[in-house]
Formats: sequence, C-alpha cells, structure tokens
Amino acid sequence: MPESREIPHVPFTEEMKKDYTILVPNMLPIQIKLILALMRNFGYHMEVLETEGPQIAETGLKNVHNDTCYPALLVIGQLIDALESGAYDPHKVALMLPQTGGGCRASNYIHLLRKALVKLGYDYIPVISLNFSGLEKNANPGFKLTMPMIIQIGYGALLGDLIMMLYNQCRPYVVHEGDADRAVDELIRKISSDFAKEKILRYGKVRTLMALVVKRFAQIELKDFDSKPKVGIVGEIYVKFSPLGNNNLEKFLLSEGTEPVLPGLIDFCMYWILNHIYDSQLYGRSAKTAIIMRGAYKFLCGKQKDMITMIRRDGHFRPPMPFEEVRRLSMDVISPGVKMGEGWLLPGEMVELINEGVNNIVLTQPFGCLPNHIAGKGMVRRIREIYPQANIVSVDYDPGASRINQENRIKLMLSAAKEQ
Repeated sequence: MPESREIPHVPFTEEMKKDYTILVPNMLPIQIKLILALMRNFGYHMEVLETEGPQIAETGLKNVHNDTCYPALLVIGQLIDALESGAYDPHKVALMLPQTGGGCRASNYIHLLRKALVKLGYDYIPVISLNFSGLEKNANPGFKLTMPMIIQIGYGALLGDLIMMLYNQCRPYVVHEGDADRAVDELIRKISSDFAKEKILRYGKVRTLMALVVKRFAQIELKDFDSKPKVGIVGEIYVKFSPLGNNNLEKFLLSEGTEPVLPGLIDFCMYWILNHIYDSQLYGRSAKTAIIMRGAYKFLCGKQKDMITMIRRDGHFRPPMPFEEVRRLSMDVISPGVKMGEGWLLPGEMVELINEGVNNIVLTQPFGCLPNHIAGKGMVRRIREIYPQANIVSVDYDPGASRINQENRIKLMLSAAKEQ
C-alpha cells in the first residue's frame, strides 16, 4: 500500500487552553493588540509576533512553494521563524492563521502551514484557523468564536481604527518627536487594562474609551496641522496594514513629507458582511443569512456613526466617511457582485479617499494576486475617467521585488502630487 500523504490535524484542546501560548502573526499593529487583550478575558493567552527582517521572507520561501502569495509566505515565515528562534517551548505553543473564507487563495494556506510543520518535525503543534466563515468548524474544541467574543472583537477593532486614524493625522505634525507614539502606547495600556477588568465590555464603556482616545490625541502639540500632501494606502488587507508586508510604507511616506491615510479594519468587516447580503440578492443564496447580516451591518454602521460624531464634536481631526456612503460611491465604479479578495472594496476605498480630498493613492498588492489586479489595478482607468484628479500608483510586493524600485515608483507619484 502507498504511504498516506494526508497532513495530520492536531486539535487545540480545552486542556491546552490553560497553559499554551497562541502565536499570532502581526497584520494590524494597533488593532491586533487590543483584540488580543480582549481575548484574555475568554481564557486565551495570545501573543502577537513583531519580528521583522529579511529572514522572515527567507524562512517562508524555504518552507512553502515560491508561487505562494506574498502575505501567506510572510505569515508562515514569521510563525516558523518564531518556533526556530528558541524563544518559545514548541510543546506549549499553538499557531493561529487568519483565513478569509472567500475565493482568495489565502483561504487554503492553513494546509501549507501544517505541511511545513510536519516537514520540520513540529507535527504536534496545533494550528488554529481564525475566520468568521465556519471553516474548520469544531476542529479545535479549545478555541471557539462565540457571539459575545465576536462583538468584543468588533469593539477592539473599532477602538483600534480610531487610534490608528488619529495617530496618522498627528504623526506628520508633532512638535515634540515621539508624542504620538507615546499616546498610542498609553491608550493601548489603558484600554487593555480596562478590558481585563470586565469580562464583557459594555458599549457604554466603549463610548467612554472612544472619547478618551480623541481627547488624548487632541492634547498633542501640533504644528502646521493638515498642511502636508495626503497619501492614501489601499490594497490587499495584509499588505495594506502590515509594515512587514509593505516594507514600512507608512514610515517611508512620512520621510517624504506626506501624511499617510488608511481606511479602517471596520470597513473590511462591513464589506464582508455586505457580501453575504449581496449573495442572497444576486446569487439566490441563503435569505436567512442575509437577514442576520443586515442586523450585523446596521449594528456596525451605528457604532461607526457614533465614532464619527465624536470626532466631529471634538473638532480637531477628520472623521472617516460613513461606510454606507463608501458602498454607494463604489457602485459608480464596480458591481457589488465582484467580491473575490478585497473585491469592490478596493475601488470603493480609492473613491472614498478621492472624495475626501486624498487624491494621491498607493495601491498595494501582492504580485500575482489576481483578484486585486482585477478589482484594484484593473479599475484605475475607470476611476480616472470619473475623477481626473486621481493620482494612483500600483505597487507590487513580492520577495523578489526591489524595495528601491517600489519606493522610486512611489516617488514618481509624489512628484506629480507636488506639481499639482
């Protein structure tokens, strides 16, 4: 009989929950810290990996096929690099890998990670899927996403988005170097501490924390506020947010005398929810799911509206555009039925930025990411037809891509921005 090539699935059990550390790749530098702080309330000890450097990509290339998309290569490389660093007891760790659950290839990369672990002799390490699509349901009895957990994660993402947006608006203008970074550190400590005190965080407390975030950033002394060219960052969700994935793009844009502008994680969550509604309307899928998702969408829209109102009332900073308006604007450019990867959200966020006066945009995408090349790069011409002022550069990220070439392409876009 031929030897079976089936990759073993090691479940994360209730017993493991007591003393295992779950290692999480760093996709969202601010939001992920707050989300992991919330997860402690549910008995999980989770640690975000903040390692960086060329060895991450090299480790990924050694252990997965080089046709693997760049985000998966980096995420798998970062997790394996952590195991091989000696900083963790491999018999007391589990690994977490996000899965989109959609048509993106990343939905399947959890199997590549397991295969790499078997090859390296770590076949006993559990791998947990983090998804909201029911993938690997009941595969890990020690890790279950309940409705209270999902709501709490949403609150963490909302607060993280608020900190990220105000942080980016302050960074280019601080009078005293490091003030904005200190504000972020203080707020993450404060909010994480408050999370730890209450098993379930009520929304009234979240509103209080949102007000605290706005007040704290308003205390930072700024010079020539709002005067620098603004550059939006959109693209594939990992490469857009992760400094490891985009070669510290935000830091580079700051060094070029600009203000980076990023749409929030909540936008992606609402995009994912809306897709289930569109599935019912366009493709005849579950009407029951669509009803549930309408409620979830209304819930998040209400919370985002509260955040926008709070920012406007304070008067120091620019609030984000309500996502319902982003959805409507996107339909001038692309059909809502286009939902592979970031789908219609990609041109939607570009149109959102342009309507807010951010005409300069870096479109970040992993090389070979077909959905992003179609819905992102492929829609640039249409966007320019509607918005002639749009100044968009598409940048591919890949292990073989030259950082110098990437930055030179962005500099060309910035030179056009300065001429305008």
